[in-house]
Amino acid sequence: MGQRKTQIVVVGGGAGGLELVRLLGSRYGRKDHDIILIDRNLTHVWKPLLHEVAAGSLDANLDEVGYGGHAVRWGYRFFNGSLESVDRIARTITTAPLLDERGEEIIARHSIRYDYLVLAMGGISNDFGVPGVREHAMFLEDRPQADRFRQKLLNACLRTNHAHQTGDTQAAVRICIVGGGATGVELAAELYNAAKALRHYGLEVFDESKLEVSLIEAGPRILPALDEKLAESAKLELEKLGVNVLDNTQVVKLAKNEVHTGTGAVIAANLIVWAAGVKGAEEIRTLGDLELTRGNQIVVRPTLQTTCDDRIYALGDCASCMLPGRDRPIPPRAQSAHQMASQVFHNLVRAQAGQPQQDFVYHDHGSLVSLSRFSTVGSLMGNLVGGRMRVEGWVARMVYQSLYRMHLIAIHGWWRGLTLIIIGHVNHIIRPKFKLH
Repeated sequence: MGQRKTQIVVVGGGAGGLELVRLLGSRYGRKDHDIILIDRNLTHVWKPLLHEVAAGSLDANLDEVGYGGHAVRWGYRFFNGSLESVDRIARTITTAPLLDERGEEIIARHSIRYDYLVLAMGGISNDFGVPGVREHAMFLEDRPQADRFRQKLLNACLRTNHAHQTGDTQAAVRICIVGGGATGVELAAELYNAAKALRHYGLEVFDESKLEVSLIEAGPRILPALDEKLAESAKLELEKLGVNVLDNTQVVKLAKNEVHTGTGAVIAANLIVWAAGVKGAEEIRTLGDLELTRGNQIVVRPTLQTTCDDRIYALGDCASCMLPGRDRPIPPRAQSAHQMASQVFHNLVRAQAGQPQQDFVYHDHGSLVSLSRFSTVGSLMGNLVGGRMRVEGWVARMVYQSLYRMHLIAIHGWWRGLTLIIIGHVNHIIRPKFKLH
């Protein structure tokens, strides 16, 4: 019998997980290693683009990455499933049964061994225990959720368009977004971009004047990751579009088509989107004896190894990493996942060579928020500009667009990534501006 292959299992095909398996597959291939990516979905869509998918501004069919084809190209295996438990003693994981839409079993519960395990499952929105959130709100955590929102949005627009045609001049599409971070702000602006164009796509009397969007933030201002001047600039731009921005406003309960605030106000809404905070998925608590935070994130050391097992790493939104000299964990951003994936790759290489692990060093390159085609605001930091610099307008827009291009190169390599960037430009010119089906 031949020598047993080193088996590296990566759970989660988000930005960090997908980049990591590409790096591992590119270095090791299939000869002496068996690299396995596990994800409950069949395709990957970059999470910062989901608000555009939800508004219909982006056709995810053109931008998604199929895990199966990507695996063949980069020398790893893809397994369609979700993680159910981890047995650290036996070094095995168990995946839950995969069911179809009727609840019928496609793939039975499955056990997979590992020599090294990387947990990169991402995060979910934190409902903070507010009653009614899970029952009455929608989320933008993956493509199926974004597609569901887009369909509900289109249905609401069609109903409002028909109501105006039949004499109901008060009809409107009322949307309430809870959470004034990047996702909430970008979605609010993108909705107005979509509404401005719907008249050209068969809705003869519908435009942005039929749209009423409320953006609720519990903190003192929206976009806390940006400095106060930029956050105020974004707020003014949103209000110019027609968004009702409510900061210092606590949501205490959701009901059907209603958002109840701490002041006693009730905001009517056809659609409610919850985009407040990030935590680890609830199922993380059932995985085993890994150390977790109160928000269900996996506690890792500066090497990104879990506190109880050197052979298990965690990265991205599901990981809580407190580096020396910092007063809070690494923020859950796409740039964090990208940098963590690179560090885990290097540490896995070092571990197999018997070399000591290296600590993760986080470089904050700043934050950028796109207000669709209307504006882009943000700050660039660190070695990028030699300090901290505010950016707005077309400069910020160019840098924001470059982030996705860098993501494409990270998961596809330079040549294929550049080719896809060019194809994306062509599609932007020749394809419809909105996906309404």
